[in-house]
Amino acid sequence: MPVERLSVVVTRRLPDSVETRLKELFEVELSAEDAKMSREQLVEAMKRADVLVPCVTDRIDASMLAQAGERLKLIANYGAGVDHIDVSSARQRGVLVANTPGVVTEDTADMTMALILAVTRRIPEGLAHMQSGDWEGWAPTAFMGHRIGGKRLGILGMGRIGQAVARRARAFGMQIHYHNRKKVHPDIEAEFEATYWDSLDQMVSRMDVVSVNCPHTPSTFHLLNARRLQMMKPEAVIVNTSRGEVIDENALTRALRAGELGGAGLDVFEHGAEINPRLRAQKNVVLLPHMGSATVEGRVEMGEKVLINIKTFADGHRPPDLVVPAMV
Repeated sequence: MPVERLSVVVTRRLPDSVETRLKELFEVELSAEDAKMSREQLVEAMKRADVLVPCVTDRIDASMLAQAGERLKLIANYGAGVDHIDVSSARQRGVLVANTPGVVTEDTADMTMALILAVTRRIPEGLAHMQSGDWEGWAPTAFMGHRIGGKRLGILGMGRIGQAVARRARAFGMQIHYHNRKKVHPDIEAEFEATYWDSLDQMVSRMDVVSVNCPHTPSTFHLLNARRLQMMKPEAVIVNTSRGEVIDENALTRALRAGELGGAGLDVFEHGAEINPRLRAQKNVVLLPHMGSATVEGRVEMGEKVLINIKTFADGHRPPDLVVPAMV
């Protein structure tokens, strides 16, 4: 592998500063239009690249990797999640996979709190009413929501982002509960005065707000299924800024339409941009276009991690953010 001027293909538009630096360091093919590549286009890109820089919209499976040929050596993902990449198949073919962990933690936690407040305080409903021009002034019972101080927040996935959410929620006076593959360190539990639930069933049935902050893996697919959604309190709110596949979206839609849940705030969806139209119609649902990491600072930092991973690999070393199958 040559040390300099690797051939790099970038699948989507990145911040200008990141693209400029990539161009300075490597032979880079940038995306002229910020449009999702087809499967065929992704395969062709992998055939002509030493390094592919995809993002969450680029699903790369085993059959695509089998067609990539021998040139591709590194997939430097622009993002922390890698559930859209078949990491095991890549490694079997000698292709390394790197990601950008830790960068989006604070931004995603901010968005989680924004969604909790938006749903519980009915902010979009109030905004729509003001924009309609129908507001005639304050009324004692208009747009009444719920305070979040003193409410129980159940965090599903107490990793970096889950802990950042807990930190913010504590500042709002919420009680922190969590379900995780294992208990976090006692010092972390003490910091948040957090209660651990080994049983997800028992936790969700007692929470006022449930926040999804775990990755999408085979074991977390539809972790919040129809049965668990029915366990939740009828006034409870569910927020998801992680991966849409963790929630059974059709079951969630049915529960909301039946009045079996108090509301939902969703930044991610089970089928990407194909959102259940009945979910869109619910007044107690706030839908966002996957904005959790959408800050200038966060997106530039993601690009900087991609640059470091590629440059380290080009210099003959292990990328610092290498992903191995055991991590997925």
